[in-house]
Amino acid sequence: MANQIVLVTGAGRGIGRAIATQLASQGHRIAVTARTEAQLQVVADEITAAGSEPLVIASDLSDRAAPLHVIDRIEENWGPVEVLINNAGVGSSQNPKPLAEFDDDFWDLSFAVNVTAPYLLIKRVLPAMIEAGWGRIINIASINSKVPTLHGAAYVASKHAIGGLTRAVAKDYPACGITCNAICPGTVATLMNDKRIEYDAQRTGRTFQDLEADMTPLGRRMVPDEVAPLAVFLTGDGAAAINGQLINVCAGTIMS
Repeated sequence: MANQIVLVTGAGRGIGRAIATQLASQGHRIAVTARTEAQLQVVADEITAAGSEPLVIASDLSDRAAPLHVIDRIEENWGPVEVLINNAGVGSSQNPKPLAEFDDDFWDLSFAVNVTAPYLLIKRVLPAMIEAGWGRIINIASINSKVPTLHGAAYVASKHAIGGLTRAVAKDYPACGITCNAICPGTVATLMNDKRIEYDAQRTGRTFQDLEADMTPLGRRMVPDEVAPLAVFLTGDGAAAINGQLINVCAGTIMS
C-alpha cells in the first residue's frame, strides 16, 4: 500500500523519527508533528532523501486544540489521514517520584499527551477511514502498558490507558477495514530514556553503563530502528488480520 497519507506524532527524534523515515522509504507521504520545528526539519530532509514528500506541522499536543489543528492542516494540503501513528509521549523521566509525592500537574500533562491527544486524533480521523473502508491506527505504548516501573505512576497508568483505548477502537471498527494496534517497546536508547537511567543511577548508586547493560536480555538497550519495522508492517494489507493487539518489542524483557 504505497502513497498512503501518514501522520506520525512525536516525530522529531527517537522512535517517531525512525518510523517516519522508514515509512517514507516505502513511498508514503509523511506528515510529522512535534513541539520542536528544528528537529522536524531534519526529519523532513530525511523523508525527502528517502524519496517521499514531508509535511511539517509544529504543535504541542498537550493543548486540546492542537490535534484537530494538525489534522486540518493535513487535509488542507493532502486529504484525509489514512495511517495514524500516535507516538508522542511524556515519559516518567521528566518528573519521577513515589506516588505519595507525585506531582499533580505532571499527572495531568502525562494524560493529556499520552491518552487525550491520541483519543482526539483517532476520533478526528475515523470518519474518513470509515467512509474509505480502510485505515490503520498504531499507538506506541510501552511494556509499561503491562508491567509497572518504579516512581512512574503517571506513565504506567497512561500507558495502560492507551492499551485500553487501542482495544476499544479495535473492537468498534473491524468491519470497516480499520485496524488499531499498539506497539509496546521495552527500553530504547532515546533522550527520554537517558534521563530515566540518570535518575536511577543517582537513586541506586550504580553507573549508567551497568544499568544500561541490565535493561534487556541483549545486554544493551534497543535502538529506534529496531522498533520501527513493526509499525511499517502494521500499516500494510499483510497485517489486515492483526487487530487490537499490544505487541511487545522488548528483546524478551517480558513475555506476555
